[in-house]
Amino acid sequence: MDTELHLGYDVMVSNAEILAEGGQAPPLQPKTPPSPGVGSLQSMASTMTTTDLLPYHYKDALPKETWYWLSLQVAVPFLIAGVGTIGAGILLGEVEEWDVFKHIKALFILVPALVGLKGNLDTCLASRLCTQANLGNLASWKNIWKLFLSNIALVQVQSIVASLTAACFAITVSAVMDGLPDYRHALLMAASAVTTATTACFVLDTLMIILIVGSHRLGINPDNVVCLMAGSFGDIVSLSVLSTLSNAFFLIHETMWWMFILIIVGFLLMLPLWMWLALKHKHTAVVLREGWTPVLSALFISGLGGIVLDKVVGDFKGFVVFNPIVNGIGGNLASVQASRTATMLHATNPVGVLSDYSPMCVSPFRALIHGVPSAKSARILIVIALPGQALFAYVADYIHNGVSTITPQFLTAYLAVVLVQVMIILYLTHVLAHFMWRRKLDPDNSTIPYLTACADLLGTILLAAAFMLLRLNHTPYGED
Repeated sequence: MDTELHLGYDVMVSNAEILAEGGQAPPLQPKTPPSPGVGSLQSMASTMTTTDLLPYHYKDALPKETWYWLSLQVAVPFLIAGVGTIGAGILLGEVEEWDVFKHIKALFILVPALVGLKGNLDTCLASRLCTQANLGNLASWKNIWKLFLSNIALVQVQSIVASLTAACFAITVSAVMDGLPDYRHALLMAASAVTTATTACFVLDTLMIILIVGSHRLGINPDNVVCLMAGSFGDIVSLSVLSTLSNAFFLIHETMWWMFILIIVGFLLMLPLWMWLALKHKHTAVVLREGWTPVLSALFISGLGGIVLDKVVGDFKGFVVFNPIVNGIGGNLASVQASRTATMLHATNPVGVLSDYSPMCVSPFRALIHGVPSAKSARILIVIALPGQALFAYVADYIHNGVSTITPQFLTAYLAVVLVQVMIILYLTHVLAHFMWRRKLDPDNSTIPYLTACADLLGTILLAAAFMLLRLNHTPYGED
């Protein structure tokens, strides 16, 4: 048995090296093949002992990808999704002048948390279903329908609870910083938050499932495509719904504030139905029972970014235009890397076990440039991020101002922010995904909320620092 285990481990390491270079590992089967279409690879792995370390489902879970094919699959949706982040930045730059945002400044604290929900919820859903697609569990329409219904129900539960929590956080912070808000303003924020979260999540989840099924059946790895689309279009959808609803509610908040109570109570009464539907499927039932810590923790991290945004939004002209772009793209790239890393871990290791070819603690060079299997995608994402962000910055600036006002000093500072943020967040992706797997937690459900929230906080802080340095250097953006 020891000789067999040693040989199996050698083959696993050899296959990992082949995969790291973009090749195809030979398909190896587990000692006891699972029944077709039954369960996930994680549930199968959880029944294995430490002597069953042979890899399995390499062919299904990790399709062959050359560097140029991977780059193409990521770059195209990256550019398309950039439209969403640009739109979010332009929209935020416009709505900051609306009466509702001027009178209820605490809405700016709420913005990163609500926009971050697309990373906490929708991108997690996309990552879970991408893994299921790569493991062959979306082959039948019956399985697709079950996963669709249970995941929609799960995200509705999470969005109701998380959005009301985010609203309470924003109201509390506003009370501490500026005094107790008007009770009608507080009710408006809560009603806007819960309606925005549930509506945006439902629309995006439906779109994500269509994209996952379609891309998988076209032979495109959904890990490379769907998380980018979920993240970027989640920004513009969430901001559009939030700004429109809050503005409409603001027009009636003095005389019909009781409607906000009815809205909140109505969503709370829907919780038992959504919970019952989510508990009917084993995968979503586990997330519903055990997946709250990442979601709620990430909300508070994003909320810290909201506090920074609230403090600098009026000090730096154009800050709100670029902030969603920096934060959104950073979180989206981390989501792609996290989704791919989760698929690799599901495909190559029993849950709770890490292999020598991809350890948790590695240097940034090994994690981002060369050394572990996920380094190839990390360096491609970094290379794509810089020219992509430069393009997005120029487009957003031109649309917002009508002319191009970006200076070489601003572009240098902006790209420095992007590079530092992306490298930190991608390195954190490697460490956090492996840490969660070692603790027997599914990275598909537990890493992305932390990563997108950290991208929001880190991007806001770094961008604010860049604007400050530009002002100190007497080259501020958009100021004569």
